[in-house]
Amino acid sequence: MTFSISLAINGEQRTVELDDPRVTLLDLLRERLELTGTKKGCDRGQCGACTVLLDGRRVNACLALAVSCDGGEVVTIEGLADGDELHPVQAAFIDHDGFQCGFCTPGQVMSAVGLIAEGEAGADPERIREGMSGNLCRCAAYKGITEAVLDARERMAGRSERSAA
Repeated sequence: MTFSISLAINGEQRTVELDDPRVTLLDLLRERLELTGTKKGCDRGQCGACTVLLDGRRVNACLALAVSCDGGEVVTIEGLADGDELHPVQAAFIDHDGFQCGFCTPGQVMSAVGLIAEGEAGADPERIREGMSGNLCRCAAYKGITEAVLDARERMAGRSERSAA
């Protein structure tokens, strides 16, 4: 049996045929659509390396069945930058050394974008650490990650104020 699903991925409408209803969103993105920025870490929802935004909310793509995402809007790390202009979270991660080996970085960045959009990234570093606790960094770049989220939150608030004027 074949399943046809339609998703908006990074702003582009895509229709995909699936032969197996057990295909995860992660495997669809990486293996079928060649969007390899989303990383496969633990494949159990424990590390957060596969974090993407689904309808504006953070999800572990390794736990989401692709068929359950039918009609949804997915944003991956490849969809954040605007051409050569980095997303404020990406720029803040660079400015604050919020990564070392880089394996977890796409999931960390996507989680930070979601955390800020959800209004859960307050000015308290402890609140940010708690909000980002589903994303593990084996290199322990947590100080830089926290500073990057704080900075990105301010950058994005400034950008919102400018666009409202």
